Amino acid sequence: MKKHNFYAGPSILPQYTIDNTAKAIHEFADMGLSLMEISHRSKQFIAVVEEAQTLFRELLNIPEDYSVLFLGGGASLQFAMIPFNLFNKKAAYLNTGVWSKKAIKEAKMFGEVNVVASSEDKNFSYIPRDYKIPTDVDYFHITTNNTIYGTEILEDLDSPVPLIADMSSDIFSRPIDVKKYAVIYGGAQKNLAPAGVTFVIIKNDILGKVERQIPSMLNYKTHIDKESMFNTPPVVPIFAALQTLKWLKEKGGLAVMEKLNIEKAEILYKEIDRNKMFKSNVPNPKDRSRMNVCFVMNDGFEDKEKAFIDFATAKGMIGIKGHRDAGGFRASIYNAMPIESVKAFIEVMQEFEKQA
Repeated sequence: MKKHNFYAGPSILPQYTIDNTAKAIHEFADMGLSLMEISHRSKQFIAVVEEAQTLFRELLNIPEDYSVLFLGGGASLQFAMIPFNLFNKKAAYLNTGVWSKKAIKEAKMFGEVNVVASSEDKNFSYIPRDYKIPTDVDYFHITTNNTIYGTEILEDLDSPVPLIADMSSDIFSRPIDVKKYAVIYGGAQKNLAPAGVTFVIIKNDILGKVERQIPSMLNYKTHIDKESMFNTPPVVPIFAALQTLKWLKEKGGLAVMEKLNIEKAEILYKEIDRNKMFKSNVPNPKDRSRMNVCFVMNDGFEDKEKAFIDFATAKGMIGIKGHRDAGGFRASIYNAMPIESVKAFIEVMQEFEKQA
């Protein structure tokens, strides 16, 4: 039976990435050695990092005055690195879910945090709008896609202050205007690579404006000066990320990827809205994530939740159980998810409805 991988992260990767990484683990670059055992300072691996940075720039149209870093620690470490490097007196945050709350918690250790808007009043089921970004803050931080609750900011915001974005789960899913951001960061294990590497795209002139001492490993300038080689980087995930970047370019780039992602999301949400058994966690279609489709049993069918999970899993739909904080179901349909898998899941939903 074919398995359809709907895990939220670590998650589905292109078969191209899996195959090429597996080959390199056996033997890398005709060295007679595994990718897992070569020096990160070898000319062969430095070429991998340089090519990955080049493809980041090409696919996202990153200006020359930005640096591209490959670090460890996940997005969670960035929650602290951002204020360590950028927080002087005050910062502003948009609260749209669990990950933004965690980022806010870290920032509060550095000073006053202005939460300009929050959707917590309705269990993070919408994206706040009509708020004002203050001009007396050092930066404004957003989380563009909310994996747990299924909402997404699908536009590049205009901000009067440096804009910081956690794009862990929607990077490379659509074209973005990098110039509107001071920092874009994310863990790679959703749309780019296996867990273990974190990408940071940072405007160089945003740095050097805080008076505090910053530990070397937490200082962005350290990693910029050493070109992500201050300490041993996560070699295998960086190589895998490069394969995904090559795959994205081969597919036609981010405009093509966005079109496919819209199509996948539209047909799945259409079925959720049509099917009497289910309802979306996010009522307003404008707020719905293209990456993480979250839904629950409809009113009157709440007792069927486990039955549907068991039914769908038996049909090869893997990883559809919702996060413990949200319940219900979550179908993560990242870039590497083929539309055929989404259609197969829709057929399972329809079959379950007929049995009800």
